[in-house]
Amino acid sequence: MLVFIAGGGRTGAQLAAHLIEQKHEVRLLENRRELLTLLHHELPTEVIYEGSPTNPLVLRQAGLDKATVLVAATSDDAVNLVLCYMARTMFNVKRTVARINNPRNAWLFDKNFHVDETINQAEVMAHLIQEEMSLGDMMTLLKLRRGRYSFVEEKVPAGAKAVGVAIKDLGLPDQCVIAGIIRHGHMTLPRGSTTLEPNDEVLAVTDPEGAKELARLLEPPTR
Repeated sequence: MLVFIAGGGRTGAQLAAHLIEQKHEVRLLENRRELLTLLHHELPTEVIYEGSPTNPLVLRQAGLDKATVLVAATSDDAVNLVLCYMARTMFNVKRTVARINNPRNAWLFDKNFHVDETINQAEVMAHLIQEEMSLGDMMTLLKLRRGRYSFVEEKVPAGAKAVGVAIKDLGLPDQCVIAGIIRHGHMTLPRGSTTLEPNDEVLAVTDPEGAKELARLLEPPTR
């Protein structure tokens, strides 16, 4: 998979480095000389291209026409919108991801500009704060299905409502499935008759509503 990244700031550079580690093919486009100097110390030279991110000729020379995904990560919201529009209409790129720098511009990043996914730092931070406050000690290990479902982990404290109760009797919603239990350092695959014990580490696949119910059942009795 070829990922085309426009914008060589911290977001773009770190994303490029991570994707390269994951053995993906990457192209990174940047036009600021001061950043290009830094990029050449952090990334392979063959990954980096210099030029305007809204110049069709530059985009084609850098390989946007061969990309599966465009990540518009410049510091200019207008440029990111134009990039997504050009990527889809001129270069037939299948997926577009755009960074939102100013939260007030978020309403513009929709299908009209062919934006498939957005990176809104203010929204992400607000969501993380809300999730941290509502889910207590539960840790999100992985997001699934575009963030609708999560793979979560939480340790069972003594006195929690779920202790000694069979999984089938916990009353968890259908969208919350306990996939594994780590007990005394060993992983077990639970059945409906399995009961939870203090200090178990519960692994579950769940949606946000199921996560809240699971957190309620696993919260310490003093909370």
